Amino acid sequence: MTLSSMPEEEVARHWDANADQWTEHVRKGWDTFRDHFNNPAFFELVGDLRGKTVLDAGCGEGYNTRLLARAGARLTGVDISPRMIGLAQAEEEHEPLGIRYDVASFSDLSRFDDGSFDVVVSTMALMDGPDLEGALREFHRVLRPAGDLFFSVTHPCFMTKGFDWLRDDEGKLARLLVSGYFDSKTWVERWRFNPASEETPLFAIPVFPRTLSDYVNGLIAAGFALREMREPRPSEEACREHPWLQPWREHAALFLHIRAVKTAGEGGG
Repeated sequence: MTLSSMPEEEVARHWDANADQWTEHVRKGWDTFRDHFNNPAFFELVGDLRGKTVLDAGCGEGYNTRLLARAGARLTGVDISPRMIGLAQAEEEHEPLGIRYDVASFSDLSRFDDGSFDVVVSTMALMDGPDLEGALREFHRVLRPAGDLFFSVTHPCFMTKGFDWLRDDEGKLARLLVSGYFDSKTWVERWRFNPASEETPLFAIPVFPRTLSDYVNGLIAAGFALREMREPRPSEEACREHPWLQPWREHAALFLHIRAVKTAGEGGG
């Protein structure tokens, strides 16, 4: 399956099907890598957004959107899945935080005017959409001059389709197997959060593999200046508290975090 062979409508159907179970499990605290590793590192990069007008692109059921709103930012969240947005809106009605939610692809933000936002954030979403270049162009367009883009993705150099752990004689995760880095074919990944039982249905998540250069060159082509790139590593303290993080301290980066700034560069519009 090529990148162009899965239209956004099919991606939306997958996420609509995932939405209810995903939301239930996330709100139970089962997304442990997000809560104990990825979010703390990503929000450290993002910094203080109090008073900023922020677009959360690919917001899902609004978990991180709410965290940013509670920290004082003015949030708008968009997601391609109508069911995810419905669940986010229901939570906004339950706990009003002033968040606006819309069903929209982050590759088509035409409902928003040029220069509508101070900041765009996208957490763990860009690798799950078919049009990275279109998304980055739209982020650039809706940002104000010198506006910040922050995004996180699974690390493209390590989280390949051929990813696997190799164990030593004692069963410990000892080495990482990585293959197929340049394979750009779309595939549907099936997995569940670790605390879930083996009887729990698997999520079906479309994945659009990209190289590190795809992300960096896409930013440049859209008119962004790359300001910072981080590959978060769990601390020794975090590994003592959550031993399942130890392999990601020893062997590879699970996540890639990027900060870029809107410029008037060529291709930026």
